[in-house]
Amino acid sequence: MIVLGIETSCDETAAAVVDDERHILGEALLSQTEEHRPYGGVVPEIAARSHLDHIDTLVAQAMDQAGASYDDLDGVAVTGGPGLIGGVIVGVMCAKAIALAAGKPFVAVNHLEGHALSARLVEEVDFPYLLLLVSGGHCQLLVVEEVGRYHRLGGTMDDAAGEAFDKTAKVLGLGYPGGPAVEKAAREGNPERFDLPRPLVGRKGCDFSFSGLKTAVRRMADGFGENGAASPQDVADLCAGFQTAVGDVLVDRCRNAVKPFRDRNNGGKSLVLAGGVAANGYLRARLETLAGEEGLRLFCPPPGLCTDNGAMIAWAGVERLKRGMTDDLDFAPRPRWPLDQ
Repeated sequence: MIVLGIETSCDETAAAVVDDERHILGEALLSQTEEHRPYGGVVPEIAARSHLDHIDTLVAQAMDQAGASYDDLDGVAVTGGPGLIGGVIVGVMCAKAIALAAGKPFVAVNHLEGHALSARLVEEVDFPYLLLLVSGGHCQLLVVEEVGRYHRLGGTMDDAAGEAFDKTAKVLGLGYPGGPAVEKAAREGNPERFDLPRPLVGRKGCDFSFSGLKTAVRRMADGFGENGAASPQDVADLCAGFQTAVGDVLVDRCRNAVKPFRDRNNGGKSLVLAGGVAANGYLRARLETLAGEEGLRLFCPPPGLCTDNGAMIAWAGVERLKRGMTDDLDFAPRPRWPLDQ
């Protein structure tokens, strides 16, 4: 089985061709980082126009690299939401056109399901498993019971972890995207210098909150020096403290999720870390330790499959097509689409 996957939900335009033996046959991705950098974040209108300008070329590149024609495909999968609706519409219309012209099944994939199943593109991860999904727009703990069956244990009450990384980088003048910049600076910092909050740590439940931590970082940054100018060491120390605080929160919330996960699925033995923030090496190490303590095995895709990409959408399409799950061409793109629905 060979599936073309298209991803345009945010600021990466991506296409990939994947088979059901876990081979990425062809892949093309265009990041819009430079287009959005002057604004310190993603501008939806700019993102949508860039997707429109480049999607045809990237699909052609992925197909050429795979050495495949549209007749060779067994289906066309695309992110149908959630995401910036202008970009989602571009991807969905492109995928519908290809599916219609080639006479192939069309699969609308929930972007979060792409992340949720991405670990299974790398190796066999048996259902059910506990999933920590952390990205710029989402922070959730879910039980992945099967393809299309997700039980939400908790989510963020305000900001997502990735958003907190980006805002911290912006406050400290580290630029965009913020996650890699904060992680790099934190390597040279002292995580114990600043007393930062750990929202909800020690409380019951599996929900997250990062707005208070983000606000605390801003207040610390405002107090640097006589003129508010931070030294490189100030920045490194605050980044290290922030990153450690995020790690403490994720570990605490995940630990709380283990019992309800096991109560619901007695045979579950795996913890999967996915989403853009999962590319952070420090947080991976923290979750690896937690998994060992709780008798779970941690699975995490390589960094290139953690951030938005076409391969994870193509793989989700493979998983759905194997189960006979397809969509009609009147599918409507969705700006919001909870995974547990």
